[in-house]
Amino acid sequence: MKGADTASQSILPCAHPQTKLTPWPLSCLLALQHLLVQVSFLCIFHVLFVTTLQHEKLSGTQCWNELLACNLFACGISTALQCGLGTRLPLIQAPSFEFLIPAMVLTQHMATIHQLKGNSTEAPEVCAGPHCESTRNWDWSLREVSGAVLVSALVQVALGVLGACGWIVHRCGPMVLAPSLSVIGLSAYRPAALLCSENWGVALLLVLLSVLLSQHLASCRLPLCQWSRAGGLSIRSCSPALHMFSVLLPVSGIWLVCGILRPIPTPWDVLYPSMRQLTLINSTRQSPWLQVPYPGEQGWPVLSSHAVGIGVAMGIAASVNSVGCYLLCSKALNDSPPPLHACNRGLCAEGLGSLLSAVLGSVSGTASSMPNACASSLTQDTSVRSAWISALVCVMLGLSPRLTGLLATIPLAVHGGMLCVTYSVAVGTGISYFQYTNIDSGRNIFIVGFTVFMGLLVPKWFFSVPGSLATGFVSVDFFLLSLLMVPAFITGLLSFFLENTVSGTLQERGLLNYLSADKSEGENSLQQSRHGSAHRYDLPLVLRKHLPRSWCKGFPFCFLCPLEEDKEEIVNSYPLEELHCTAGEATDLLLKPGTAKLESESEQEPGIYKGNLENYKCAIPMANDIIPLC
Repeated sequence: MKGADTASQSILPCAHPQTKLTPWPLSCLLALQHLLVQVSFLCIFHVLFVTTLQHEKLSGTQCWNELLACNLFACGISTALQCGLGTRLPLIQAPSFEFLIPAMVLTQHMATIHQLKGNSTEAPEVCAGPHCESTRNWDWSLREVSGAVLVSALVQVALGVLGACGWIVHRCGPMVLAPSLSVIGLSAYRPAALLCSENWGVALLLVLLSVLLSQHLASCRLPLCQWSRAGGLSIRSCSPALHMFSVLLPVSGIWLVCGILRPIPTPWDVLYPSMRQLTLINSTRQSPWLQVPYPGEQGWPVLSSHAVGIGVAMGIAASVNSVGCYLLCSKALNDSPPPLHACNRGLCAEGLGSLLSAVLGSVSGTASSMPNACASSLTQDTSVRSAWISALVCVMLGLSPRLTGLLATIPLAVHGGMLCVTYSVAVGTGISYFQYTNIDSGRNIFIVGFTVFMGLLVPKWFFSVPGSLATGFVSVDFFLLSLLMVPAFITGLLSFFLENTVSGTLQERGLLNYLSADKSEGENSLQQSRHGSAHRYDLPLVLRKHLPRSWCKGFPFCFLCPLEEDKEEIVNSYPLEELHCTAGEATDLLLKPGTAKLESESEQEPGIYKGNLENYKCAIPMANDIIPLC
């Protein structure tokens, strides 16, 4: 058993250490894996969005392949911005459910409003068909969704420039991350079940193959033949390819088999029912091979009062999802959480990508892809080069709507199986944060149970009875309804509020154990990790050379550039108060052995906290202990 554990733990270091760049062939294959996961979620977004439209009005709208191509083009640009100027983590950008839910709210409610009004308010146009008026109303609704995406982009940029994203991330302890990431994963069960129901056999086959390759065959190494002039032909042990490509191999294999069986006269209603819907929303033969997207091609976004309310909700909800992706990706890299300035830049990069997506006429913005982050955690993919290659391929595919339409022929059951595999990693990652906390504490039990329960209950209620919220202002109703129907926002807001307002010790909050775990690795490894993290999250070398230092100290660059004191700060030190409780005030239900020992050790070694926690006395921080935002 010990040998098996050692083998399973040595997969990542032997495959591609973080100190060396991943070879080009391996990077290209990892980029292809990223692309499949990204395109899968892109198709899921548009398929679920299409279900809210009336099928008799779909023929009058623009080609869906062109919408997919425009969104993929914007995702590629946003990925390059994220890897180069944002957090600089290997985060792939794609649409998210936080954009889908508000868009569905807008289209469904605006369809009812248009039916009640009967006529549109836009300028009259020449109509040659019987359904010209309804089609024009529906195009107007799609442009309103693009307007909401434009507003969400401005909200994302504002949250990043004002430093709100970094401020929130710096105060998200394990008791905030655990329920939030768990609910993000659990909230995907409904669309996953809907997509898997197209063909449960195909979906279960994908899940079983992914589990087999990523878990049971994780330590299996394939032989690699290598030839050199000096040594001739040699066979050596290769990296664990089955584990690294546990998403690429099942998806591509099942997709290839379904593509081969497609021309054969087969009862597709039983074997391949998803092809009907894909044929409905994709006209691949009518799409051009090359088409450069430009602003206003699909019509300019409409900034109505409804679009503004929906857009603000989109920006806030998407920012919550992005925070979870930042921390999940850093945990997959075995790295420290991103500092304040990196999180702020990352959200600004996502906002710029959403802005580009909106002006191109897309119905979705760009955010850090949770499925891609989970797939990287599952396959232990830490390559930044693969993210850059994936961004380049996205831009190239975005220039060809016909090739994008071919990617959209992946069966819907495959998309459902991929959701099951990737989002289960988000649930597991959230649960793993409980190891740092005192889960037997009554405080923590209530916070976790209440936030998870309400995060699943409130959206379910508003999905069932959307008309129950009526404030008298339609824009405010859209804003509140869009936020209250997003489980990640409900859980994140409640857990953040309770964690930072309910009194508890560092032991209960999980901050003490988290810092102690970092220290147990040794001083040398800690210094190396700190130096590597600062280099990873720092600005590019070109900007560091040419950007004046005076700009970094002024608004708004003070929230986007690393300060001198940030470089000396110990990573993952949360500026939270240490609340000392007496024996009668303790909130532990079951006192764990060693709890007193841990807190006594923390008093003897105050140097771990580098001054952030040692000056707090009786839960009252000193005035000079407040960390400046600028």
